[in-house]
Amino acid sequence: MKLIIQIPCLNEEETLPITFRDLPRKIDGVDEIETLIIDDGSTDRTVEIARELGINHVVRHTNNKGLAEAFMTGVDACLKLGADIIVNTDGDNQYPGESIADLIEPILSGEADMVVGDRQTNEIQHFSFVKKQLQSLGSWVVRHVSETDVPDAPSGFRAFSKEAALRMNVISKFSYTLETIIQAGKKNLAISSVPVKTNKKLRQSRLFSSIPKYLKQSLSTIMRIYTMYEPLKTFSYIGGGIFFVGLIISMRFIYFYFSGNGGGHIQSLIFSAVLLMIGFQVIMMGWVADLIGGLRRLVEDSLFRIKKLEIEAESTKKSKSAINNSRMKNHVKKVEE
Repeated sequence: MKLIIQIPCLNEEETLPITFRDLPRKIDGVDEIETLIIDDGSTDRTVEIARELGINHVVRHTNNKGLAEAFMTGVDACLKLGADIIVNTDGDNQYPGESIADLIEPILSGEADMVVGDRQTNEIQHFSFVKKQLQSLGSWVVRHVSETDVPDAPSGFRAFSKEAALRMNVISKFSYTLETIIQAGKKNLAISSVPVKTNKKLRQSRLFSSIPKYLKQSLSTIMRIYTMYEPLKTFSYIGGGIFFVGLIISMRFIYFYFSGNGGGHIQSLIFSAVLLMIGFQVIMMGWVADLIGGLRRLVEDSLFRIKKLEIEAESTKKSKSAINNSRMKNHVKKVEE
């Protein structure tokens, strides 16, 4: 059983050593523990510090591509390196390394494919009252959209089984946290959560510059992903609402018409007809989007199989290389004798 702990980094030369020192070196049930950082276009000595610390793997972006893309780059790299479990943590030492053993336990026991660390945000002292309420509201929305019971959706401290990691396809450029939960829920992956504490705040968050901007991007991500996985339901709600308003207005016109006052309400009749047509067209768009969604599921399944074949091929290649090296060493030893 191989665990790789990945750390997306952007200018973390000061906090990375603290984060790395806190990581576990041994966990019951895990044979190998390796570390990997994703340098997302850092302009400081993050990469040099990582090499000095002895971090096993370094993956680099030539420029800053954002947290979501850094996360997926790390997941792809971990899978190619043969990870059976992938843990994602932050480079600012927000999450305690000692909690990683608890985080992966549901995966080791076969109870979950994905585990999210619950920071219990209401108890975090350096979170403002507004931030706590927004975190709670956001998690509530994600729970209902994804049909899961994850209490802390924005938490970046999470673990993935190999199967879950292979099925993740993040399209957002903002953050992976909300999207991966919604995807996991819609793909019927087993999701669990474990309570974790948070360390002392070392720096300000770089994910967003203001709360309004964070809300805008988060809501946009939730709506986009929900629409992607539930297009018929989404468009039916919108189209149905428009159609219903048009129906009410048309019934109002019929009432006045049979009352002998229909001549003064022709505008209402025209407006209702427009709304009825728009509502019907939106519902039809939902049907088309649902058909396209079926094709998307086939594409995702094909991508899952391709990734799996690539990883298996890479593993076979490494095994053959190790066997050949062993044979070569034995041959050289015999010749020397």
